Order: sequence, then C-alpha cells, then structure tokens
Amino acid sequence: MTESWTTLRELLLPTGTAPDRGVGSAWAQPGRGLERSLRTAIRAGRLRTGERLPSTRDLAAQLGVARGTVTAVYRQLLAEGYLEARHGSGTWVADVAPQPAPAAKRPTPKPDRYRLGPGMPSLGAFPRSAWLSALRQGCAALTDVELGYPDPAGLLTTRTELAGYLGRVRGVVTAPAGVVITHGTFEALNLLCAVLRADGQTEVAVEDPGNQEQYELLEARGLRGCPVPVDDEGIRVDALARTDCRAVIVTSAHQYPLGVSLSPARRRALLDWADSTKGLVIEDDYDAEYRYDRAPVGALQAIYPDSVAYVGTLSKTMAPALRLGWLVPPAGMLDEVVRQKRLHDRGGSALDQAALTHFLQSGGYDRHLRRTRLLYRERRDALLAALAEHLPDWKPLGIAGGLHLVIQLPNGFDDREVVKHLKAQHIQLSPLSRYARAIDLPPGLVVGYATLTPARLRSAVQLIAKSMAELTSGGVNHR
Repeated sequence: MTESWTTLRELLLPTGTAPDRGVGSAWAQPGRGLERSLRTAIRAGRLRTGERLPSTRDLAAQLGVARGTVTAVYRQLLAEGYLEARHGSGTWVADVAPQPAPAAKRPTPKPDRYRLGPGMPSLGAFPRSAWLSALRQGCAALTDVELGYPDPAGLLTTRTELAGYLGRVRGVVTAPAGVVITHGTFEALNLLCAVLRADGQTEVAVEDPGNQEQYELLEARGLRGCPVPVDDEGIRVDALARTDCRAVIVTSAHQYPLGVSLSPARRRALLDWADSTKGLVIEDDYDAEYRYDRAPVGALQAIYPDSVAYVGTLSKTMAPALRLGWLVPPAGMLDEVVRQKRLHDRGGSALDQAALTHFLQSGGYDRHLRRTRLLYRERRDALLAALAEHLPDWKPLGIAGGLHLVIQLPNGFDDREVVKHLKAQHIQLSPLSRYARAIDLPPGLVVGYATLTPARLRSAVQLIAKSMAELTSGGVNHR
C-alpha cells in the first residue's frame, strides 16, 4: 500500500518540479495531464493493483491543481475501470493487467538517395492548386441528394465526362451508364474477379513477365493466375490458346514491364481468341496517355467492346493518393459488376468524383497531361543520354512511352545481385527477373524516371556507373 503519497507525486512529476503548463505540454490542461499520467502509471505497473491513492484534497495540494480537477480525473478513471472506490476507505488501483514495455525501436534505415523504381508519377507535378479549385467547384455543384449514399457505379455527371474523354482520347466505346467509377485498377480487377468466380471460372491468364501482385489478388479471389509469355510483339496468343483460361489480363498499349505495344497481328489474334472462346480480355490501360514518338495506339475495347473490359486509373497520370479509376465492362457484365461494387463499398466518394468532373470539364486534366508529357519526355531523354555516356553497354528497351524503361544488362550479370549492390549505395531499382513467373529472361533492370529531375537522373547514372565499376572489379557480378 502506498502510504507515502510523495511516491505517487514522483511518479507523475520529476522530483522538485511543478507541472509544466506551457503551450504544448501534457499539463497545459492539468486534468488531461494528470489523467494521462495516472493511466500510464497503472498500465505500466508502476502503480500496482491494490495501492490506495491519496484523497482528492491531498493530491490537489501536492500537485498545485484545483481539487475539482483531481475529482474529475478520479471519476473518469473509475468509469474506465482503472480505479475502484471502496466505501469509507478511499480510492484504490483496480486489477488492471500492466502492458508490456514497448519494444525498442529499430533504427530507421537511411532513405534511398535515388528511387528509380517503376510505377510512380512525379508527385511534385501534382496540380495542387487546380485540384483544390476543382474540389471547391465540384462540391458547390453537388445537390443535397448527391451528398447521400452514392450510386455504386458513380456520379452520373462524372461518368458522362469520363465517357466523353475516353471516347475522344482512347477510342473507348461506351455510354455514360456503362462506366463504373473505382478506387483504382486493383478494385476494378477485384470486381471482375468476383464476376468471373461467380461464373464458375477458376483461372485467369496473366502476362509473363508482368505484375506479380496480380497472382496474389487472383488467389485471394479464389482464382489461379496462369502465366502466358510475352515477347517483343506482346502477349503470345498461341500460348494463351493452349491454356484452359477464358479470361486474360493484358497491358496492350504499354506492356508492364517490357514496354512493348501489342502488335497489330497480335491484337487481331487476341480478339479472335476472345470471340472463339467467349472469353474476356481485361485491358489494363494504366499509362497509355504517355507516348513520345507518336499518338498512342487506341484501346482494344474500341474494336470489340463485347469482349473487352477496359480499366483505367489516375494513379499514373495524377497521383495514387486520389484512389480514382474507372472500369468499362462488357454490357453483359455491367449489372453484376455494379452489384459487386455496391456490396464492396456502397460506392466511392461523391466529393472526389465531383472534383474530377470539374477537372475534366474545365480542361484541367488535358492541360495536366500535356504538361507532364513534356516533363516525362525530358526526363526520359536525360536518362537515355546519361546511359549512353556512362554505361554504353547497357541497352535501354521500351523507351517509346510510359514512365519507365527496361535496361538489358550485358551477359553474365545477375540482375538481383546488381540491385542488391546498388541498394547498399542507396539506389533503389527493380530487377527484371522479379517480374518473371515461368519465362526465362536476360538480366535487366526496370527503371522508373518520372520522379527525378534530369539533373538527378544524370547524377544517379554516374553513381551507378561508379558502383558497377567497383562491383565488376570485385568479381561478384557474374553468375
């Protein structure tokens, strides 16, 4: 039993001090500070079960606070179960299991000096002012009814603007009612997987090399990913035809990660496959807006909308934080997709969709794309020039569009060892072999260039060249 209540004061305050009521201190509001200190001492076991606390009058005098403050704190901790009152005997520490001391923090790793991984736009290029204006304008345009639970498919005004934009820029054939607003590509894939699983399908073909997270997503939805090889013309439809799959995910405009476009012959073959098998082509059009040598190839969906589910996102053109994307499924799947969307999250944020509506209507999105297209081309060119100067034996591939390219390493290099060595120099890259499932690939690196300025890209390549010279001289680069 704590008869010497000086001990309690020492638990709550450093010896010989009074509560610090300065701005920002725990005792700026004495009741809050005392409540927090008592609760922490009990949970940590410094005040043990069965210990009697001083009266409210005594503790208030010791701490130099009002008695009413202590009374309110005791009352709160009694309600929470930290204390118990015994009639005629005072206030006691209740039987509360002490929490273990927090584990020692691991040292924070030093951040990468150069982050060259793929899949990220320039977040510094996000049009903050224009988007804030779109949020204000979009919110002001919403009716009271639209502030209620949204249509699971999305605001009709947003779908109308998107249908017009996708038809104008990507050739997508759809009415506004055929567009479903999603939280990005992965939600769109989740919705489609739910429909496929309900249809009795068990496998979905996936490009190899490709996005390895798709296998995890498919497995979580009760489906199995079936790798189908990709070459310099895109997915090999002859290999796809030898599987039992009736659905396939493709990145036809800019294959991820190789960067090739699906050739005209393969496009025809893929749509013929879909027609003959009554299959579904899921077209992931993740960064087709960025093409630097000519206009982007139109969407597959424009040719065969009854067999293609078109998927798009703002994650690569604007920022992943927006969590906005879209899905245009075949007409026969639309009702079930919307039903799945309703069951999944009852629809997305009407406020964000209203902002996107205004951003599209005002031309803000087109202006942003024009600006960033020039920005990314300048950065790509700087990377290519630096590679040609400092690493002439490294062969860049897939350079015509997108936000990344592939560098084919000279024979004998192990791309995972190269990445490991560069990581020690705080240079973050992705090995090409990481994207392969069953296909055998030459050693390579997948390099994103959108996030760094031309000057930093040049500095990164110079440092990579220096590090690779050390790696080669050390004799640990070969398999």
